[in-house]
Amino acid sequence: MAAIREPEWLKERRGEAARRAAALDVPRFKGKAGWEFTDISKLDLASFTAALPGEGDASAVDRVETLLEAPEGAHHLGQVDGRVIDGGDAPDDLLVLPLTLACETHGDLVAEHFGKVVDTQQDVFTELNDAGWTGGAFVYVPRGVRVEQPIVLTAISDTEKTALHRRVLIVLEEGAEAEVWEQHLSGTTDNETLLTSVVELRVGQNARLRFVGAQDLNEKTWVFGSQRAEVARDGHLDWVTAGFGSANGKVFTETLLAGEGSHARVTGAYAPHGRQHVDFHTLQEHGAANTTSDLAFRGILADRSSVVWRGMIKVDPGAQQTDAFQECRNLLLSKKAHADAIPGLEILANDVRCTHAAAIAQIDPEQVFYLRARGLDDAHSKRLVIEGFMAELIERFEPGPIREAMTVALDRRLAVLLD
Repeated sequence: MAAIREPEWLKERRGEAARRAAALDVPRFKGKAGWEFTDISKLDLASFTAALPGEGDASAVDRVETLLEAPEGAHHLGQVDGRVIDGGDAPDDLLVLPLTLACETHGDLVAEHFGKVVDTQQDVFTELNDAGWTGGAFVYVPRGVRVEQPIVLTAISDTEKTALHRRVLIVLEEGAEAEVWEQHLSGTTDNETLLTSVVELRVGQNARLRFVGAQDLNEKTWVFGSQRAEVARDGHLDWVTAGFGSANGKVFTETLLAGEGSHARVTGAYAPHGRQHVDFHTLQEHGAANTTSDLAFRGILADRSSVVWRGMIKVDPGAQQTDAFQECRNLLLSKKAHADAIPGLEILANDVRCTHAAAIAQIDPEQVFYLRARGLDDAHSKRLVIEGFMAELIERFEPGPIREAMTVALDRRLAVLLD
């Protein structure tokens, strides 16, 4: 593989981030705002080595079971640790490139958008990502272009004690339309790895983006993510996030409705078991008038697993006629499973409608009794109750490839939880 020539601005940015990262510690449990419910004191950050450009076992692609089954004709781009795996060719009017290559071949275009959405000075994980990302993905859809098939980005963490710093930049210009699926997978069930993910989404004026971010990492992997979208005037974002794997970590999912008339719908699904811990921190920021957002997270928890969801609706000054909603509902399959759902509002305008809801419950025994009275056994009765609980989430997906892919993924995950 030929060496990638990085532009000077990127080299300088990496160096500054590395210096800042060296001075930072891992966020302490209950010692840093936002980390009160996630204890990562067992993480030995120094024991992980960053994935090097071009290094990775390509055979991992054949070892993993994909999470999201893409339809025929989808555009693919993947990587295993630091090694880029080439996929199908993209049309001439669409860029789907490793971000490292895009920095060399389309440096000015990348520089216009790179690092403009996510503040990478949040913590040690975002700083390490900014300094050491490799491979990654750059998706650019020019003005007025409509991409008919999904773009599928796959990142596989494979080698023991390797840190994969994954960076994704997606840009849709005015009037463009696209659907991008990103999935994080593990090459083995046993290797302990670390994933940091920074995702930047820029949705232009009157553009439409569906972004699906899902992970089914093995249960020894640490995952830390900072994902943020910026939606311009009359833009539309449909964001789907799913967390099925990993051992522990925290993911920030933030949306800024920056232009008047913009809209965002965010749908989250998670299903941990064993002693898995999942932490989602969401933000719906309304930065302009006449914007709408709708967020719904649902999860099923088994065994001794735990989940944290903390959501904030923020309405900036002047963002009148905001209409925002958020909810988080959890179904506990075990008396030892635990969920925290913490909605919040920060309203700095006086003509808005903002509402939220949160619920945590176990399977209703009366529903199970009703089904058993009609001839079903206990296992089938409980499964139907769980499927009914998740059905409302599935209905948020439009008929088509994404609904089919998420239905299959949820069914497969439910079988693991009920095994």
